[in-house]
Amino acid sequence: MPNLNNDEPGSDIPSDVPNLQTPDSPSGSPPRQASLLDMIQMENCVSNLTLAHEIVVNRDFCFKQSSPPKDSLEGTVKEIVHRAFWDSLQAQLSLSPPDYTHAITLLQEVKEILLSLLLPGHTRLRAQLDEVLDLDLIRQQAEHSALDLHRLSSYIVSTMASLCAPVRDPEMRKLRDLSDPVDLLREIMRVLSLMKMDMVNFTVQSLRPQLLQQAVQYERAKFQELLDKQAVSLDSTTAWLQGAVLEATSTGTCADTPNQGVTTPKKGSLFSPDPVSPSAVLNRAYLHLLSYDPDSQLYPESVLMDRGRLESLGQKLQLLVLEASVLLVTSMQCGGAVCSVPGFVGNLKQTITALLEGSHQRNFDQQGALLALGEQLQKQVDGALGVPEGLVPPLEKDSLLKRQIEGLAQDHDPVRGLIGARIQSYLLAVLSAPDAQRDPVVPQALELVSTELKELGGAFRSIVNFNRMVFGPFYSSILRKLLFPQRETEMNVDSR
Repeated sequence: MPNLNNDEPGSDIPSDVPNLQTPDSPSGSPPRQASLLDMIQMENCVSNLTLAHEIVVNRDFCFKQSSPPKDSLEGTVKEIVHRAFWDSLQAQLSLSPPDYTHAITLLQEVKEILLSLLLPGHTRLRAQLDEVLDLDLIRQQAEHSALDLHRLSSYIVSTMASLCAPVRDPEMRKLRDLSDPVDLLREIMRVLSLMKMDMVNFTVQSLRPQLLQQAVQYERAKFQELLDKQAVSLDSTTAWLQGAVLEATSTGTCADTPNQGVTTPKKGSLFSPDPVSPSAVLNRAYLHLLSYDPDSQLYPESVLMDRGRLESLGQKLQLLVLEASVLLVTSMQCGGAVCSVPGFVGNLKQTITALLEGSHQRNFDQQGALLALGEQLQKQVDGALGVPEGLVPPLEKDSLLKRQIEGLAQDHDPVRGLIGARIQSYLLAVLSAPDAQRDPVVPQALELVSTELKELGGAFRSIVNFNRMVFGPFYSSILRKLLFPQRETEMNVDSR
């Protein structure tokens, strides 16, 4: 087996190829007939992988209670069953003497939930719960019609109030106002279900630092498991990287040079470009994901779990390009002084966001929106420059500003093209930066949107860096074959 490490003597493979471990599984193979057990196992594997990824990547991740729509079959059945239970409880407690069968069942479930919410240090409270909610004693009291259900319910509410998060305090106040035992027990069960979800989310957030340490190896192992079971392939991932390689080799824009997007000849040669950098190719491939066709079925398998996040960033990028283009056109036509008027840029950004919301959608009338934006922009410019209301500005200057704003709807518009290229270069530089403390300088043409641009770049880098750590070995294997096919052939020959 040949050595694929980059430090091999005499290797012509650049040192920035991810040097982790090369997966032995093929990039793709014909699917085999899977049994039902295999399908269940693969579904569980995918579910666990997706859940682990969401917990690690999404800082705001939390579990939420799922309740079926009321007009659905599941919702209707659930409502009927619950109503029947509570009606039965009401009927039992209305008997003389009362029948506490359902009530004792509820008390037992309440006790189990409360015990599950206790922390290891709650030893005294645990002992108190066992004493007050002693089910054997409660059954004896029920048999002799001596059960004080109101006293037990009050104790349960007080215990819940001591354990719940502050966000549940209003729910606790509502519970204390209830006097009907059935309504009180029903609401106790509802609030306890919310408290259980709060505890789960608290536990997830507490374990998140530990999960981060294990997430890379876990996700890589789970993905390799899916590859081994032929549940997924790397065909779309290979095609995605191949597109970036073809772009790099045809334009020479992915050489590992200080200036992204600039082709630099080798020393001593007027025609030979620098060798293509695998890291630069990978960064360019990541950048393509921000403009990927949302309806495409050929999305890279390795980035599929982040597709929603990347599409959301792509929409923000599209809006940011238009926003920066409008600000640049306004500055060029009306002078930089208008953009320095206090509040002008902020108000203009709000107007742009409002009028261009949904601009990423296929049926969005971008030209009509930009036409309306031009009209609104002229009013804001006049107000910023102190033009008296009712005074008509010079027709030529007014028309020129509106025409240029309307022209931004065209993909080949020079201003929009310039802004788009500057933002892409900035994002590529962000991905190439060694850490967040050494981010590239925002270009002068983008200074008015620097806050939004840095936020976009930070979110993009976070997704890319984690994905690169997890799937680096897979990308390494694919890029070696695409960028250095001759070297791969020699290795295969040597290994025979």
